[in-house]
Amino acid sequence: MIAGIIGATGYAGAELVRLLSGHPKVEKLTLSSVSFEGDKIENIYPNFLGRVSLPLLKAEEVIAASDVVFAALPHGVGEPFASACMDRKIHYIDLSADFRFDDDEAVYSAWYGKEYKYPQLHKNSIYGLVELNRQKIKELAKKGAVVIGNPGCYPTGGSLGAFPALAKGLNCPDSPIIVDAVTGVTGGGREPSRSFHYAECADSVSPYKVASHRHSPEIARNLSMMAAAGNNSAPKVIFTPRLAPVNRGILSDIYIPLKKEWSVTISNANLPPSKEIEAKTNEIRKLYIDFYKDEPFVRILPEGLTAATNRVRQSNYCDISVHVDINGSTLIVTTAIDNMVKGAAGQAVQNMNVLFGFDEKAGLDAIPALF
Repeated sequence: MIAGIIGATGYAGAELVRLLSGHPKVEKLTLSSVSFEGDKIENIYPNFLGRVSLPLLKAEEVIAASDVVFAALPHGVGEPFASACMDRKIHYIDLSADFRFDDDEAVYSAWYGKEYKYPQLHKNSIYGLVELNRQKIKELAKKGAVVIGNPGCYPTGGSLGAFPALAKGLNCPDSPIIVDAVTGVTGGGREPSRSFHYAECADSVSPYKVASHRHSPEIARNLSMMAAAGNNSAPKVIFTPRLAPVNRGILSDIYIPLKKEWSVTISNANLPPSKEIEAKTNEIRKLYIDFYKDEPFVRILPEGLTAATNRVRQSNYCDISVHVDINGSTLIVTTAIDNMVKGAAGQAVQNMNVLFGFDEKAGLDAIPALF
């Protein structure tokens, strides 16, 4: 199989090159880059020297030569390429936000300031969070070429951490779910900007786009879908992102107010966690383990271990740790992903594996790099 990558010289595109070059079902790669057209990928990223020596072509050449196309492009420019892929009846996996909202143009336009140029494409696209839409992706693939909207990095960690609680109706429907997340600087892409300049972000953790980040509606939509699947009401969501001076990773703390029947009555919250708190935490952890028992890339951590970004580095895993606060009324779920893999390129490869019926772990089964 030949896999094409449009936008191969951005961070997510280069990560796709790294992952797909070792994929057992990918025989050849074709790459394109507007910024570096005519150059070779190893001249842009010397880590590919001696391993991947490929010219950077025009996007049209990549589409014509490929069996599946990945697009790691800015928001608002991918629709023509998706249309060209559908004309050739080949799958198109988009890492931007262009196909994350299906045919809900109003939400996309409000948050991204762009309108759909090919509305029909969005009626036949599918949101590519595999743990949410695996069966739908498989069913669409049986009918022909599919456009996949690869999820955002923040929504991946935030959604996976909350899904079991919402599916089982643990949350208090009258209270909002709070998602606080910290990301590394690669989340801002390869193009330089002031906020990601070393002097601006080193030795500091800072919130940004508070109450206005455009991943907010994606998280809210995902949680509403999972709540509906469990016949539960949709929660309100409060999302705050933060930037940390690290290259990779997203750590999300998700605060889920518990229904009374899932809460623990505490007489003195100033004391250490009670046996009742520990028992409730274990009960909910078992619920999470059961919910994700068939998911190859979701790891529910055992008691005493808390999710951390260094343990998922360069992997497609989402690590989840489960905690009940000392008041007994709030579930605290911590998730860790590599924003460049499970939050972008790895998730895209996972989608390709599902589309083609490959082993879902193909090309993604490396042990995380701890250091």
